[in-house]
Formats: sequence, structure tokens, C-alpha cells
Amino acid sequence: MNVNEYLKNRQPLVYKSFSYSLNSNRLAHAYILTGEPGIPLKETALFLAQSILCDHPNPLACSECTICERFVRQEYPDFVFFNGEEESIKKDEIKEAVNLFQMTPLERKGIMVYVIHLVENMTPDAVNSLLKFLEEPTDGTYAILTTQNEDKVLPTILSRCEKLRMILTPRKEVYEGALQLEVPHEDAAILSFFHNDPSIIALKAKDETYLNLKNAAVDFIDALPRSLHFARYIMEHDVGPLLTTKALSRFFFDLLALFFKDIVSIKTHNPPSLNAYDKILAEAADKLPHVENSLLAIMTLRGEIETNIRISLLLNHLVGVLIKE
Repeated sequence: MNVNEYLKNRQPLVYKSFSYSLNSNRLAHAYILTGEPGIPLKETALFLAQSILCDHPNPLACSECTICERFVRQEYPDFVFFNGEEESIKKDEIKEAVNLFQMTPLERKGIMVYVIHLVENMTPDAVNSLLKFLEEPTDGTYAILTTQNEDKVLPTILSRCEKLRMILTPRKEVYEGALQLEVPHEDAAILSFFHNDPSIIALKAKDETYLNLKNAAVDFIDALPRSLHFARYIMEHDVGPLLTTKALSRFFFDLLALFFKDIVSIKTHNPPSLNAYDKILAEAADKLPHVENSLLAIMTLRGEIETNIRISLLLNHLVGVLIKE
């Protein structure tokens, strides 16, 4: 995605505020980007970090200078990225970064930047290490944190960061934008619940892992009211092997919840959001009992992913609950 255009058109307050601070040499030592799931927090944080390092910001990263090119290729040594989307960020990782940032920068720019994506997914020990670092920032060191859940971030961290709040683009607008990029309508409908930018949806709609998970979820919903044995088979043999990370596991449970929300809607005589699957959803609504309880079970078990329980156990538990319901 073109993050510069996205910020200019969709997040003007973030764009103007950060541009002014960067070009007037009034950057804070730490920023925290806040926004709901679906907003491209990671992409924005990386672009702002690139803008700090860029030789010719205009007003943000030019994307043409040597530093920008090296940053995009992940070849810039004075930048560190922590991704809490995949796994919890641990103390040792933060301590290693702290030690690195206490050294002299390797590049002539003399600036060091780190990004922590989804700071709420840090272990308590890692948070303590980060706090000490934020309390005594070294000259020429900048931090950009992101969070999808501000309530889970310690007030002491929030108080040491300048907050940049990002707003959601209306889902209908994102969906229609994705259609204009020739995304199939069923994928535009699904992915507009997960991503708040049409260009990201256009990329995700071609992703093999997404397509496999979507097809497996559809097959599971289709089989559930027809053959419980086949539904269990799909979950064990088609879904399980795909869930290789916490991020993919969260996505699948959220996808399943999205389908069940539509089943509940149909059962209560409301139109579904995923019209492409209305026949499958209608049959599930007609034959499955207690779908509200099933939806609650899906959402409850989704929360267990963060406790490091084996995903195979969660899937077995989920199938058992849905079949019992």
C-alpha cells in the first residue's frame, strides 16, 4: 500500500501532526499509534520510522533516497522492529535492543529508531525493561509503538508517549474500494472486516494461506449441519495444519465468528453480511441449535490462544462444543 497517500487522505491529523513535528525538529522521543483492528498500524509505524531516517522528507519519507531504499530492504542497521502480532515480545528481546541503542549509531545519520508493533503483547518483564528505556531516552533515539487495545497498555507507558490516534474508514467505503480494485465480492466482504484499506485487501485476497483458510472455514460451516463426522475431519485435517502461528489462529477464530454472527442474524430474521454464502449460512441457521452459544464459545476459545495452549487442543474443544450445541 502507499502509506503516504493513505495517511494524507485517510488519517490527515496523524499526517499533519507528524509532518509538522518532523520538519520543525520537534519530534517526541516516543509515539504510540492507537487504532482498532483492521487499521494498518504496522505499515504506518514503519513508514513513520522511515520518515525519521529519510534524507529528504517531503514532508514524510521520500521513498527514493538511499536510506529509504535500504530501509525497505531491511538493510538499515540503526533500526529495530519487534512484531507482537506473531508472538509475545519477551524481556531478552527488549534488553538486546536497549544494549544496541546504548552504542554509537553505525550510520552517519546518527539516529536510531525502534518500532514495537502491538505493545500490549509484551510480557510483563519486557514491559518493565521498556519502561526504563522510555524513562531515560538517549539523544537521537526514537520509539514508535502501536496498540489495538489502549486499555491493555500500562498508563506509565502511555504517559511517556505522544499519542497519535488513527480512525477507521467506514467498512462500506473500504468494501467498495476493494471492488474497484477487482477483488472478488466475497473476499472484499470478508476482508473488509479485517483490513481497513482496499489496497491491503487486494493483496490479501490473493494470499494462498488466506484462501485456504477461507475455503476450509466455508467447508466446515457447510458440513456442520450435514455431517458432524466430516466437519470434525475438516477441522483436524484441513484447518489445523494451516494454523502455524498465533496470528493465523486468531484470524481463523475471527473468521469463524464472522460466519456465526451471520448465522445468528439469519436466525433472527436479519440480512447476513456475507451474501455470497447465504445458502450455506441459511442451512446452518435452520439446522443448528443454540447458535448464540456457539458464537460465544468461539469468541471465548479465541481468547485462549494467548495462553499458549496447543492449537490442536483448542480446535478439538471447539468442535466438541459446536457439535454438542
